[in-house]
Amino acid sequence: MKRSILLTALLGLLLAATPHPLVARQADGGTVIVRGGWLFDATGDQRVRNPGLVIRAGEIMEVGNLESSALDLSGARVVELDEGQTILPGIFDVHAHYNVTLMLRPRTEEFHAMPVIYLANGVTSTFPNGEYDPEGMEELRKRIDRGEHPGPRIFNSGPYFGSARPGWNPDITREELHAEVDHWVERGVKGFKAKGIEPDHLRWLIERAHWHGLPVSGHLDSGYRNSVNPRDAVLMGIDRVEHFQGGLAFPSTQSAYASFPGVVPGTPEFDDITDLFIRYGVYYNQTLSAYGYFGSRDDGVFDFWTDESRFFTPAVRETFADLPTTRFSASFDSIYQAKCPLAGAYYEAGGLMSMGTDHVSTGAYLPGFGAHRELHAMVVCGIPEAEALRIATVGSARVMRMSDRQGTLEVGKLADLFVVRGNPLEDIRNTRNVELVMKGGEIYDPAALLQSVEGTLEPPFRPRPEVGGS
Repeated sequence: MKRSILLTALLGLLLAATPHPLVARQADGGTVIVRGGWLFDATGDQRVRNPGLVIRAGEIMEVGNLESSALDLSGARVVELDEGQTILPGIFDVHAHYNVTLMLRPRTEEFHAMPVIYLANGVTSTFPNGEYDPEGMEELRKRIDRGEHPGPRIFNSGPYFGSARPGWNPDITREELHAEVDHWVERGVKGFKAKGIEPDHLRWLIERAHWHGLPVSGHLDSGYRNSVNPRDAVLMGIDRVEHFQGGLAFPSTQSAYASFPGVVPGTPEFDDITDLFIRYGVYYNQTLSAYGYFGSRDDGVFDFWTDESRFFTPAVRETFADLPTTRFSASFDSIYQAKCPLAGAYYEAGGLMSMGTDHVSTGAYLPGFGAHRELHAMVVCGIPEAEALRIATVGSARVMRMSDRQGTLEVGKLADLFVVRGNPLEDIRNTRNVELVMKGGEIYDPAALLQSVEGTLEPPFRPRPEVGGS
């Protein structure tokens, strides 16, 4: 009996460690040569003819110099690109939610289709920026790292710090909050997210996260009802601010949502808060498209270039067949319209930016595809194509303190890239035309990835746990 139980357990471990059939593995050190096509390496503004990339053991070993390389390239796998293809660094979405809210179920992470859809769209790294099921997201990261499921690199955030977390203790002490930070650091998180947080709690979170060398981002407010204005968070040392810059244009007598539509570029209030962000090196996540999904959607950013509904189960599609899957919000529409000129002005002033989508699917649009909509929105709002691509790659890598390994296609960096049809510097919408994805030197067919999860996305039934830490 004991032997039977032991054999069953061993069989379970072997099955759990079996690589997913769509997770490519390169043999013998994984040497790959990518030749032909064009290259945008995110170190400058130009696209150049690809001089040739040599990739081994998941890293870029050489750019160019293939004929005089000191490396033994015999037996390498050669990927030949044509004149119409462009190589780009992998997208790094630092506000990448994996959750859905479908069929009246609460907002919950989805672990099967979402990671595949992200990866198939050239999103090779993600920071979930607040997790409702941090244990589930931790396990997803481990499954992806073990090669058991296709997906991007996940830099876990752990649970929200603030009232956005189910079960958050508003009377938490400094010692208790520090202990929670320590707990999640031990579990491998790479940054923290504050939302609905009070001033003292944010101050304690920043001090302990920085003690561990990790960044903090915040969805903040105006100071209304003991919230935190981003201006004050900048002075506390926060690394990144989501959605609203804050400042004097956001009085503490009303919420940030109520104030934002009245903010315009060129005013002393806008200039002051922008200068403060620049002076302290704080990054801003515009999350332009996150609000536009709930607006008029009349600027082309939210057009479909593929049928995203095909990833939902028949039951979900049937439920939403006669219902609007994205409700209109006059407030969010006005915020989106106000954000657009502000984004261009913030860029022109020299503000630091990273890229985050912050989109939760309600039955129509899906994260992953949303990364291309965010890039398109940036360009529509006045940010040049090359800069939008840098924001979505090396800008995000910098704010996550990973730019020594990611974000650009240079020697010594991880081989995270994707190949598109067309020139995104002429039309940013060409990033949608993904024809090859590489993560850590492993090559994926995006069409095969997407086909593997068609008809599978449904409301998760896993109960959402109360989360905390020791």
